[in-house]
Amino acid sequence: MANISASLVKELRERTGLGMMECKKALVEAEGDIEKAIDDLRKSSGMKAAKKAGRTAADGVVAVKVADDNSYAVVLEVNSETDFVARDDNFLGFVESVLAKAFADKQTDIEALMAGDLESAREALVQKIGENISVRRAFLVEGAVVDAYVHSNNRLATVVSLTAGDAEIARDVAMHVTAVNPRVVRPEDMPQEELDREKDIIMAQPDMEGKPQEIKEKMAVGRIKKYLAENSLVEQAFVKNPEQTVGQLVKAAGADVVAFVRIGVGEGIEVEKKDFAAEVAEQLKG
Repeated sequence: MANISASLVKELRERTGLGMMECKKALVEAEGDIEKAIDDLRKSSGMKAAKKAGRTAADGVVAVKVADDNSYAVVLEVNSETDFVARDDNFLGFVESVLAKAFADKQTDIEALMAGDLESAREALVQKIGENISVRRAFLVEGAVVDAYVHSNNRLATVVSLTAGDAEIARDVAMHVTAVNPRVVRPEDMPQEELDREKDIIMAQPDMEGKPQEIKEKMAVGRIKKYLAENSLVEQAFVKNPEQTVGQLVKAAGADVVAFVRIGVGEGIEVEKKDFAAEVAEQLKG
């Protein structure tokens, strides 16, 4: 049987809103795989999609630079170990230097970007402030009309590319993406494996039990359609005017959405969470 830690149970509780014992039982049955536990809970209880994982321990900032003619933009993430350093002027100056070079060279390969002076500057900064600094990732977005939105704390940013329209429309769509976090631009962009997973969950939910297969299939089609509408950018209600969808907003400007890139500080990075009291007790025991 998998060793289920209290922190794993806590995370599952935070992401599902279910009770501690129910979460622990699900994790035991899933052998500690939290994503499988969530799927199993959704199948057994009809629970809606859980919150995304929150264990993103890396700090730092995201930064964006948009071309004056709105033909392209670069967005990058630079990590520090603490929020204190992420607000330091020396750190922010380094971020601006990296962004300027990535923008000028349209460079998203981090190794190539950092070669030479920037890597030397990073090493010098690490020595000065005593924290590890890393340039994690960079994205280039090009198109007829490109603009961006950066959340006020510089921890979340989106760049959007449109086929036409103007920078204001692109910026509004970028703000919407930052706030709502769609999975894809349009329903047909959703990966098939994700649709298959969602259908499996729907078909296993309690209200499907005992129904004829054709009825279950019809119900699943309706729920998949709703899932796609909720997770596709052009189908979502626009945050500044819920009476119209983002697709309608853009179409009214004579444009279509080509792509978007949304990045947040520390997404997908996990670090070991240490219990300070337990760590001290262990050291004293040794």
